[in-house]
Amino acid sequence: MYALLWLFDTVVQLFIYVLIASAVLSWLVAFNVVNVRNPIVSQIGEVLYRLTEPVLRPIRSILPNLGGIDLSPIVLVLLLLFVSRLLHEVIPPQTVVYGG
Repeated sequence: MYALLWLFDTVVQLFIYVLIASAVLSWLVAFNVVNVRNPIVSQIGEVLYRLTEPVLRPIRSILPNLGGIDLSPIVLVLLLLFVSRLLHEVIPPQTVVYGG
C-alpha cells in the first residue's frame, strides 16, 4: 500500500511541474517573449494544454472571473497537495522489520 502512496505522490509532483510549465509558457506567450508560430513552441504549448485543460476547466467554471488573472492552477496545486497530505494521514507508514 505504501508503494501506491509513493506512486501517487510522484504522479502528483510531476503534474504540478506540468502545471507550472503551462503557466510559465502562457505568460511568455502573453508577453510576446516566445512566438507561437515556432513549431516547437506550438507543439509544447499544445501538449501542455491537452494535459492541463481537462483538469483546469471545471475549476475555472467554479471560480469567479477575475479578468486576466487565472487562479485555477493555484487552486489545483493546493487541492493536489491537500489530497496527498490527507492520504499520508489515512495510510500510516509501515514499520520494516529486518531479519530475525
